[in-house]
Amino acid sequence: MSEDKNSNENKSVGAKGYILPAIVVAFSFAIIYTVVVAIPNLPSLKSEPSKYAMEYVEKEADGTIKRDEQGLPVLNDAGKGRAIYVREGCFYCHSQFVRPQDRDFGSRVFAGDYANETPNVLGTSRTGPDLSNEGGKLPDEWHVGHLKNPREYNPGSIMPSFSYLPDEDLGYLVSYLQTLGRKRMDDPENRHIYEAYYPEADEAFWHASEHHKPNVDSAAAANAGAGIFRQNCAVCHGLNGLGNGPNALAMAKKPANFSRPYYKAYSDKTWYWRVAEGVPGTRMPRWKLKLEPEQMWYLVAFLKTLPQDKSPIIEPYQTIDSEAWQSQSALPERITDNYEKLAKNKKKGGKSSKGGHGGH
Repeated sequence: MSEDKNSNENKSVGAKGYILPAIVVAFSFAIIYTVVVAIPNLPSLKSEPSKYAMEYVEKEADGTIKRDEQGLPVLNDAGKGRAIYVREGCFYCHSQFVRPQDRDFGSRVFAGDYANETPNVLGTSRTGPDLSNEGGKLPDEWHVGHLKNPREYNPGSIMPSFSYLPDEDLGYLVSYLQTLGRKRMDDPENRHIYEAYYPEADEAFWHASEHHKPNVDSAAAANAGAGIFRQNCAVCHGLNGLGNGPNALAMAKKPANFSRPYYKAYSDKTWYWRVAEGVPGTRMPRWKLKLEPEQMWYLVAFLKTLPQDKSPIIEPYQTIDSEAWQSQSALPERITDNYEKLAKNKKKGGKSSKGGHGGH
């Protein structure tokens, strides 16, 4: 009897011993499901499709998605090409997101541009060029030939040949490539970004910038520009614009030192153009891809206040240590000094102009 009792007790203890591990396993699966499935599919976290978002499925006359016998969406030619793009691993070497420092890749892309796409093919490497805005730049025949023999079109390219793909698959893949950024390029609002394609972009660019121009000689605009400068520019140019920011230490092409008298000759438009377009061959990005026109004018207002009446100042490279970062900056004093200079010059200019009118 005692043996039976002990065996029953052991069984009950053994059963209880499985409860805790079972709870841990169930809880782990619940967390994984929540993080991987539930949260990403919350309506509040989903991006609404932008006007540039592509659709890769066929639709009925009433606008509903056409489905096959199994209830799956029927892909259009570009959708089939996208599936081949994913299958062949094209996104291992090509990205699909334009960065502010990029040139010749067109306008930036945003979350809503990819709202209808799963899995995403943004890519993390640029062994090959970015393809965000590839569509419409080259004819279909060029793409087919390039896919079959990349080195015939780009000598030295390390892109593999896809000549093993059937002609039908190559056609689908080209259809997909031709959709990338096509809507963005055809949108008149983006013409200022595609200078090579639209010669009238320069006029449109200045028209848009002047429309948002604040008073760049005001203290308020310069103060706003100082904040934008600290947030975006100081890590390279230094807090006082001397070209000695923390990032400058690792740069082969050093950032500009704005204390050079050379910058006195810059007009408001020249400052704005340089901020907007960046500097080719350097790490200076095209800020027009990240900042609004008004923000760039604020930067112009601040840059104009920096001292430019001495030889270039050479100072040690700054650090981003939180305490040192604040102590390294003499920004408020310099801004105040230069406001006074600007105000005096403005008064002098006003007097001389009045005298000139009086002579007439």
